[in-house]
Amino acid sequence: MDILPFSMPVIEPPVFSAAVFDIRKFGAQCGTNTLNTKAFQLAIAECSRNGGGTVLAPPGVWLTGAIHLRGNVRLHLEEGSIIRFSDRAHDYLPVVFTRWEGVECYNYSPLVYAHECNNIAITGRGVLEGQGDSWWGWKKLQQAAVTKLYNAEHDKIPVKDRVFGREQDALRPQFFQPINCKNVLVEGVTFKFGPFWTIHPVYCENVMVRNVSVITSGEGKRGVNADGLNPDSCRNVLIEGCCFNTGDDCVAINAGMNEDGWRVGKPCENVLIRHCRMGEGHGAVVIGSGMSGGARNICAYDCQCSGTDRGIRLKSMRGRGGIVENVWFDNFDMQDMRYEAIVIDMFYGASSSLPLSDALPSFRNINISNVRCGRAKKAVLLRGLPEKPLQQIALEDVHICAEEGMSVQDVENLTVKNASIA
Repeated sequence: MDILPFSMPVIEPPVFSAAVFDIRKFGAQCGTNTLNTKAFQLAIAECSRNGGGTVLAPPGVWLTGAIHLRGNVRLHLEEGSIIRFSDRAHDYLPVVFTRWEGVECYNYSPLVYAHECNNIAITGRGVLEGQGDSWWGWKKLQQAAVTKLYNAEHDKIPVKDRVFGREQDALRPQFFQPINCKNVLVEGVTFKFGPFWTIHPVYCENVMVRNVSVITSGEGKRGVNADGLNPDSCRNVLIEGCCFNTGDDCVAINAGMNEDGWRVGKPCENVLIRHCRMGEGHGAVVIGSGMSGGARNICAYDCQCSGTDRGIRLKSMRGRGGIVENVWFDNFDMQDMRYEAIVIDMFYGASSSLPLSDALPSFRNINISNVRCGRAKKAVLLRGLPEKPLQQIALEDVHICAEEGMSVQDVENLTVKNASIA
């Protein structure tokens, strides 16, 4: 796709001062027995005080708790560097402002966190290890806290009073979350096995994620809710050249959940995804189900998907509200989809907690072209709501080998050109 079907500025990576701050000079000790949280934070603070630059993690294993970035600071992992994050919950306190599955609250700090920062980056050829298997069991313990959180806006609980960050609440922290930041770069590094969502920019502008690997499934492990990359109510996002093997969705575009998403009212817009490879995962490129603030101007092209549950997946349900519009998928190669190759479904049934309203989501102007799929359980599922059909759905040059064909329910203005299902 040579020309984008919508206007979007060219995203440039942030530029940093040449100054380098080696974590060893701030007391960091290589190995698995010494917690280096203080050394990382001293290095970041000194870097910031001196106008910014690079905080360097050299080769070796560096055990740490939460890392909080500051403006004009790049965290750089040299090849052979492993930043291994503590699996003890108290190493991610005090609580910080966050958005957890689309709802604002205060919770454990993400493993790497940045709040209201301009010009930040994580780069290099090293590895960030989240030790997520120590956290995944919390999924079975979280339901009461999730219900309380989801109902907070409906119950008129101010954000400042939505305080979690206790093991009894069991809300796991994200791996990397910049929130209310501008000019964010993630390049070259590998994220492995985080507690929850891996790369989760929230309310950010000008975000570039390129040549990054996210692994939350493999090596005999499969992360729980371990999404790869979740742009959440962000504007101007470029995702390119990345590889995902995940325990949940590979790339999932979000914009808040239910009433809290409407209150914040920030769509996810101007998102470009290209030249990525997706393996494992529930969906390769996904929009929703948390899309209550809206999503628009989304383009994904030249991607390869192998062994995911689904390839292209848009999902929502009654109670979400919000509008998803102006979406393009082009030139997707798929193999071995466990379920549908293409699905747009308004009856998503795996929400952590059911909505308390009947607000209807709207999906319109969705364009899917040049899709080739070698094997799938089902080719295409398009399912709108009877009272709110899908609108303006176009499939062109779509060729899928599947056990089952195409199902269409409550769709208005469906166009199918040059499609085959074998």
